[in-house]
This record gives sequence, C-alpha cells and structure tokens, in this order.
Amino acid sequence: MADGPDFTVRVADERDVDALARLRRAWLEERAGRPVDDPAFEASFAQWWRTELPRRTFWIAETGTERAGYTAVGSLNVVEIAHMPRPGARGGAIGHVGNAFVIAAWADRGVPRALLGHAVAHARQRRYRRLVLAPTPGSAPFYRRAGFAPAGESLLVLDPAVPA
Repeated sequence: MADGPDFTVRVADERDVDALARLRRAWLEERAGRPVDDPAFEASFAQWWRTELPRRTFWIAETGTERAGYTAVGSLNVVEIAHMPRPGARGGAIGHVGNAFVIAAWADRGVPRALLGHAVAHARQRRYRRLVLAPTPGSAPFYRRAGFAPAGESLLVLDPAVPA
C-alpha cells in the first residue's frame, strides 16, 4: 500500500470535492476526446458527494507540496453494501470499487496500484466478505494482476427504461 515518491494517497474529505469533480470531468473528456460543456456539473457532483458520503470512502492521489499546493492525479471510491442479516448468520458487507480514474500521465507511475492498495486495505479492515468491481476491458488485466478473479456469470442487469 505504499504511495509513490512523487505522489501521496489519502482519504478524501470535503476539501477535495472540487478536485474530485475535476477528475470526473477529465475522465469523461478523456473518453469523449473533447471538452464536455456542462456548467451545472460541479454543483451536481457536490450534491452527489454529500448524498453518497455516508456509504462511500473516497481516496485521492495527489502530487505537490504543502507550500506549492497539491494537484489531484487520480481517485477511486468504495461503496459499502450491507447485507441483511439472517437467522443463524451475522450480516456482513461487501465493498464495490467504483469510479477509478487516474490522469493518463500518471497511470504508469504506480498511482493505480496505490489507490487500489488503499481500497483493499480498507476492505480488510472493514472485514468485507468481498471486494467487487466491474472493470472495463482495458482495466481487467490490471485488476487480475492485483488478485481479482472472475466471479462467474451470475450478474444480471435490467435497464428499467426499456420495456420488458
């Protein structure tokens, strides 16, 4: 779970909402290949952050110094999903890794591994039964190298907007 020589990873807090929103915008613009005009996005992101904060832990990777200031270069979050207890068994929780993004210039500098390391340590500390994620085809090899394994084909998805 070591950070790199030129970046640190820490749990994000209220001071990081703007930086996390900038990273989320950069994620979309990197995939779209162009700027995305949405002046209301930052406010929408801040509202989402406050709604999700009780059940999510966010990590932010940043570079810089206290004197010069910090720049966010990546982030990742884990949402905790508590399972309903049943007779004869305690409840439990799983973690779902989501919204992982690292600025391309930092992707080969250990930032993804460090962010994921913090999420895995968190999952162990919280005693999650599982830590799950839905990788993109391009990121799947990274997660496999980190010890994640295919979970079979038991996941089904429904788009409620599409009539059955």
